[in-house]
Formats: sequence, C-alpha cells, structure tokens
Amino acid sequence: MAPQQGTDRPTYTLWQMVAYFLRLGTLGFGGPVALAGYMHRDLVERRGWITDGDYKEGLALAQLAPGPLAAQLAIYLGYVHYRIRGATLVGLAFVLPSFLMVLGLGWAYVRFGGLTWMQSVFYGVGAAVIGIIAISAYKLTTKSVGRDKLLWAIYLTLAAVTVITESEIAWLFLAAGVVVWFWRAPPKWLRQSGANALAATQMPAASGLFSTLDWPLLSQLGVFFAKAGAFVFGSGLAIVPFLYGGVVTEYHWLNEKQFVDAVAVAMITPGPVVITVGFIGYLVAGLPGACVAALATFLPCYLFTILPAPYFKKYGKLPAILAFVDGVTAAAIGAITGAVIVLAKRSIVDGPTLLLALVTVALLLKFKKLPEPVIISGAAVIGLAVYPMLHH
Repeated sequence: MAPQQGTDRPTYTLWQMVAYFLRLGTLGFGGPVALAGYMHRDLVERRGWITDGDYKEGLALAQLAPGPLAAQLAIYLGYVHYRIRGATLVGLAFVLPSFLMVLGLGWAYVRFGGLTWMQSVFYGVGAAVIGIIAISAYKLTTKSVGRDKLLWAIYLTLAAVTVITESEIAWLFLAAGVVVWFWRAPPKWLRQSGANALAATQMPAASGLFSTLDWPLLSQLGVFFAKAGAFVFGSGLAIVPFLYGGVVTEYHWLNEKQFVDAVAVAMITPGPVVITVGFIGYLVAGLPGACVAALATFLPCYLFTILPAPYFKKYGKLPAILAFVDGVTAAAIGAITGAVIVLAKRSIVDGPTLLLALVTVALLLKFKKLPEPVIISGAAVIGLAVYPMLHH
C-alpha cells in the first residue's frame, strides 16, 4: 500500500501546492464537504501528490481537532511533505482569497446599505451547491467506507445523528475510532497509545497594531472568535449557531438580518465557510475588526493541526492507529452526508430550487470534468432572474 509515500520525496513543489490552494480558495464553492471532496479528487486521484493514507489521516485529525474542517485538512496536506513551512503557506493561500472577497462585500454592504441582490444570488447558488456537495459526499462514501459493515454502521449512525441534531457531536468521532480500533486491532496491553497530542493549548488573542483602534471592542472580538475557533468542531457550518449566540444574542453586535446576510456572504463566496467571521468582524469594527476576527478564528485551528501532526506521521502506520483513523473517517463522512441533508432543508425551499439541485447532480454525473464555477455562475444568473419574479 502507498501510505508510506508521505515520508518519500514529493512529486510536486511547495509552490505548486500553494498555487493549487490559492486557486481552491478562489474558486472552491460548496463549503467544507465539497472542499474536502475537491482535495481528494484533485490531490489524491488526479495528481497523485498525496496518498489516500495521508489524506485519511488529515481528515481524521481535522475531525478530531476543533476548528473548521476544510482549513485544517488543507493545513495538514501542506504539512505532509513540507512540514511547518508547507502548512503555513498552504493555510494562508487557502484562506486569503475568500477573506479579501468578504472584505470587499463588507465594504459594499456598509456603503450601499444591505445586499438585496444577494438573496437572489443565494437562492440559485444555494440550490446548486446542494447538488455539488451531494456528489462530493457520494464519492467520499464509496471511496472510504467501501463494503465494510462496521464502517457502514458508523457512517449511517453519524449521518442520522447529524440530521436529527443539526450539529456534529465531537465525542462520537472519538467513539467511532475506538470501536474500530478495538474490533480490528485489540490492544495487546491496555495502554499502548501513541499520540494524544490534542492538548488544550491556550490561545492568546492576537495583539496589536495602532493606538487609534478601539482596543476594548477588538480584544472582545479577539477573545470571542478565538473561542469560536478553539471550541467548535466539524464543518464551518457548525460554527454558525455558536456565532449567532454571541454576535446577536449576547453582545448585540449585529441584528438578525445582518447575521443572516453574513452567513449568506460566506455561502456565496468560495473557500471556507468560516470566513463569515471576516464579514462579521468588518461590520462590527471595520478592517481591524475583520482582521482580528479572522486571525483569532484560524490561529487555533492552525495550531491544533501542526502540533499533533508529527505524532500522526510517526505513529500513523500502526495497525491500531490505522483502525482508529478508519473509524473516525467513516464517522466524518457520515456527518458530512448528514450535513448535506441539513443544508438541503435550508436551501431547497420550492420547485425551482429542487429542480436546480437535481439538474446540478445530473450535469456532474454526466460531465465528469465540468468545472463547479461554471455551474455556480449559471445558478447565480438563474437566481437573479427567478427570485424577484417569485418574491415580488
């Protein structure tokens, strides 16, 4: 099997990897589910830069550690061959394009008062995105769960739990890993654990720039978003209820309409969904607020990825760890599939959106190399045309 290659000479340069993630951050629509699927398709299947074993390790670590899944998976894949330098540059390349986009949208939102056109765009794009992520989830399922009955049981359980609770329950991923480990490679002695390096690392909030800034507000933003990045597990969407509780209910930084618009901005921009924090930060405290919110959210996820990574690489080939990773991967993909259903309930609201989602699935099944941005652009145009007719 190929997983050993993670320590061999890479078949690509660091700058090729950075360029790939810059492009994915600029054009990768569909949220964490789709982004994880694109990474597997492009880096494992098509280019062969990353082995399936290394990808699975990255996905498992991203699920176990708190923070946004897609960003952590990207950081880990950057780490595989180029260690800290690779992880850092890939992480920046992946997050920066969508951060700059939400800054631009934040400026337009404040300048021109609300984004009415956005509802029309999201009406179309949201439905097409469901089709895209459904295909991604299907491919991940067939590739990683295969025909293993135990993995199928875990997968279906996590999918059901995600649909019912509309959230991702972290301890279930751990439990899934332990069940498969004990089933496939029961420990000879009770305590033979390689690396639980997911230590609770205390996050210092990023400290500062210029004396003209509103320090009390910025430090409040920093602490709040560091908590969001450090304690929310799973996909970027898992962070939305946490943000709502703090941003709208507790601190009253935004009203409900502004918050819904912020989530819509994250959904219609490519890259990680969590970048909605940049938009929220901008509305609360301008450019400094956006920078503090984004840095405070992504710094914990960066540290939670690079600190355990050496242990994952060192002990990742032990049968017990491989079994554990398989269990966590099956749980992760089950949760991802459940998330597709949860999102579909919000995005597919009538006949036209259902039709758009189904047409997207049909197009992606028929034309294997059809670029997602083409579908997204078409869906946006349809949304702009259809939504005003239905809602006026």
